[in-house]
Amino acid sequence: MKLDLRDVVELTIRFCEGLGDSRALTVAILVRYGEWDQLVSLSCDPYHYQTATAYASANASTSFLRKMKGLPTSFDQMATAYSRWDSGESDCYFTNERLERYLPEHCASGDRVEGIAEFISAVRKRIQSWIGFGPNDLTVGRHGPGSTFSDRVRRGVKPTIAHKMQNRPSFTGGAIWYLPQWYGTQWGSSCASRSVDPLKVKGNRFAVAPKDAKTHRGIAAEPSINIFFQLGLGSELRSRLRTIGLDLENGQRIHQMVAAEASITGDFATLDLSNASDTLASVAVKLLLPERWFSALDALRSPFTLIRGKWVRLEKFSSMGNGYTFELETLIFAALAAEAMAAAGHKPTAGRNLFVYGDDIIIPTSAVRSVTAVLRFFGFSLNPEKSFSDGPFRESCGGDFYNGVNVRGVYLRDVPTEPQHWIRTANSVRISHDRAHRGLPVGMSRAWFFALDRIPTDIRRCRGPQALGDAVIHDEPARWSVKWKHGIRYVRTFLPVSGDGVPFGRFHPSVVLACATLLTAWNDGCITPPSSVSGHKVGWTAYS
Repeated sequence: MKLDLRDVVELTIRFCEGLGDSRALTVAILVRYGEWDQLVSLSCDPYHYQTATAYASANASTSFLRKMKGLPTSFDQMATAYSRWDSGESDCYFTNERLERYLPEHCASGDRVEGIAEFISAVRKRIQSWIGFGPNDLTVGRHGPGSTFSDRVRRGVKPTIAHKMQNRPSFTGGAIWYLPQWYGTQWGSSCASRSVDPLKVKGNRFAVAPKDAKTHRGIAAEPSINIFFQLGLGSELRSRLRTIGLDLENGQRIHQMVAAEASITGDFATLDLSNASDTLASVAVKLLLPERWFSALDALRSPFTLIRGKWVRLEKFSSMGNGYTFELETLIFAALAAEAMAAAGHKPTAGRNLFVYGDDIIIPTSAVRSVTAVLRFFGFSLNPEKSFSDGPFRESCGGDFYNGVNVRGVYLRDVPTEPQHWIRTANSVRISHDRAHRGLPVGMSRAWFFALDRIPTDIRRCRGPQALGDAVIHDEPARWSVKWKHGIRYVRTFLPVSGDGVPFGRFHPSVVLACATLLTAWNDGCITPPSSVSGHKVGWTAYS
């Protein structure tokens, strides 16, 4: 269905007029004449700007529509996602070829370089000192919020835990060793009582998630039993990483703080890897991890992907969508960076001069060359548009900073049609202009009021602080709609209402029991799908 972009065009033009710089003029012209391909291909290089204000302003207009869904561009987002997947597999193939000679079974190979072999051994010892010889004997599994190989999103609604337990579960051949443990869970017991045998499959299913107007992000839907235990191993890895200073629970906030400081001092570089999870080669994982850890992870990985209607044997170890990929890549990137830093004369300490969160890496600026060389040898490449080691700009984990100033642009991801969409849009406009001009300029108010005019009067009274997110229209304290009760201040808000739940009567009693043992919330005899919203309503929220 063709989108009605008239409001988006008018909003963006007013938004750009409020910014008032040359890049904003370019964006306004492209939007006015529907040059969508050129618009979403624009980039904004912080090295081309002399001040934080100048960069923030230019970046605000450049970013505004870059991730909007449904823009009428000529880009084939699926084709690009497939191409990136193919490229990742090709890169992993060559990485596996390069690294295979360093496996223990090839220790007599004349192709080995002794210095590289010693480096690999040192990384392996470091990883073992961080996470131990292997995981716990019994992995405590858990369900994730997304779809699986056997549980798909239906009509835009994600499957609940109850659906996953009711449907026929799936597993790969390697995961067969986990079946006795699985049968010992209430989920497995429920399937046994209903004579539902797990389905053996070759691997995962290729899927995509929205990324930007030019491409989708490739992910994988894992077999349901595999991902149940993958998530358990991921949690165990996460716990062990925390003990050595890599706190993934608070990683984004920590990275943003370090990046902000580094943009002032220049002491640290922020590195981002391109297509990281799709270039984590299987031989690299086998080389670097302790044997028991590798065996456990390898048993639960998917060795094949169903893509374009065909099963393809994977050169990568695991994809995004695998329940432990994030923790595994954090571990490997951190260990490689730490050993490269040590070889270059640094004393690496996680949480002090080494920060890793997935493929976001922060290291001392003086170590960039050695760390980059090591990462490249293991098949990883830097994303030059998101990696910074000099100048006043740093970016990490969604935080962009120029001399300590937050200059990140705000994205309009969907065409606004409902009041809650226009509230989010008005707030995005305000945040962007505040970052660009350190205040609320007169020109910007035209875009802001344009968004407010599309919100019903009653809802438009929901004004409040930025801390309440998009439940309120961000405004000055004098315009907040508040009331006091028992000494507590309440702010008028526009809040989402949970979507209609699925009655538990639709599920087998053994499934209901299994959900109860997992402390799954049943509201009024129903289970609500993840992120399910049936609407919004005006209410009051306590705010101190």
